[in-house]
This record gives sequence, structure tokens and C-alpha cells, in this order.
Amino acid sequence: MRSPVGIFDSGLGGLSVAARVMELLPNERILYLADNVHVPYGERPLEEIAEFAAGITEFLIENGAKAVVMACNMSSAVALDEARKRHPDVPILGVIEPGVRAALAVSRGAPIGVLATTGTVNSRAYVRTAAGLDPTARIVQQACPRFVPIVEAGESDSEEAEAAACTYVHPLTAQGCATLVLGCTHYPFLRKAIESAAGPGVTVVDPAEETALALKKILLERGMASDRLDCPHVFCATGESDAFAGLGSAFLGQRIDMVRRVTWGVDLGRKVSAI
Repeated sequence: MRSPVGIFDSGLGGLSVAARVMELLPNERILYLADNVHVPYGERPLEEIAEFAAGITEFLIENGAKAVVMACNMSSAVALDEARKRHPDVPILGVIEPGVRAALAVSRGAPIGVLATTGTVNSRAYVRTAAGLDPTARIVQQACPRFVPIVEAGESDSEEAEAAACTYVHPLTAQGCATLVLGCTHYPFLRKAIESAAGPGVTVVDPAEETALALKKILLERGMASDRLDCPHVFCATGESDAFAGLGSAFLGQRIDMVRRVTWGVDLGRKVSAI
């Protein structure tokens, strides 16, 4: 019960999910890994992302994670099913299905716009997931390659962020999308700019909130929820750690005192102690 919940992303974006998990499940300890040596994932080949996600999932489970959240749309799109096959005894959640379910609930039959990375758009994961849940749903995708670098640079409130949001949002609203899904966990940090570009009457769905709710439901149903937080959260990064700690503290809403460095080819894929 007191084992950590593993959460990972290519960088800062997954902290949007971690923050919601901490709010909904304050007794749970988080083991977070940022694969920031490879950020951004969105422009990389899908096969490469699947390999990264498999290695990170293995690392988190080897280090005691009782559940794993792929707080990354790319990983959820290309690696979730295989990870569940490899680790059938560990609950492994993605962020795509919870987001789609929430969007369908509020769209009232109108087209749903998905703001996502190029890779997630190319994977068509949102289109397939929506079709499986509601064959009549219409998904309009928009690749947003400028968004992740803006967030990782700490420029979420900049004029550049506002200009990029207008560039990506307006084609969706022009096609009648009154619901927009933040199809990358970095994008909640750009929500202000996105909502401004979308204007009134457009609902913005954050899959981070829905994913945290799904995790809570699973842990409670399986009797895996912790009754108290008696160890600190642990943050790891595969790349530069100081900048991640600084920006991550601001995004998470609480101080990250230390980020532990893990190295591909050394730590990942081998049983090492991170906690």
C-alpha cells in the first residue's frame, strides 16, 4: 500500500498529472521520472518512443512502483498495450482514454479538437480511441510542435506562447470544435493562452485531471491506496537536473529539493535503487 506510484514523461509535462494525483491522493508517494535527455518526444519516431516507454516502465516497477502512469500522450499511444502485457500484475494507465471520455461527455455531438504533438497526431490514437467509445464522434487533430519547447523553456506566459496558441487553436474552432482536448501533458501549462485563443463557449479538457481520477478509482478498488504519506516524493531525470528542479517546482506548486540523475544504458534497464 505504501509503495510509490510511478509517473513518467519526457520532461516537465507529466508534472501536470503528478500535481492532480497529489491533490486527489495526498497519501500517495510519487516516483517521477523525466526523460528530459530525449525531450521532446513529439517529433521522434514512434518505435523509438515505444522503446523509451518500455525501459522507463521497467525502471519504475523495479524500483517498487505499485502502479505506473504514462503521463505522456506519445507513450500512451504507442506503448501502453505492450506494457500491460509485460506487467499484468501492475496497473498501468495512459492519458488518452480518460481525456477522450471526458471530451465525449461534454461535446454534445459537435466536433472535438485535439491539440497534440506531431507524433501523437500521426499515431491517430485519439481518433481510434474515440471511435471505439463512440463511432459517431468526429475528431479534428492539430499538431503543435512549438508548444513543448515553449513550456520546457519556462515561457508559458510569453507572447510567443500566445501567438502559438492562436496559430494552433483557430483552425480547430473554425471547423466548429467547441471542445478542445489538451493532447499532451505539457499543454495544461499553456491553458491560459489556449483558452484566450479559443474564446468563450469553448470547453478545454485536461486529461491530467481525468487520469488522476482513474488512478484513484483503481487504487481504491484494489485496496492499494495508502493511508498516510510517510516518505518524501522522489524525482529523477535522465538529463539536466537543476533546471528541471527549478521550473518543476513552479509547475508542481511545491518545492522539488533534489532531482536524482539516472542514465540510459546504466540505470535504466538494470535493477538499481532510486528510492
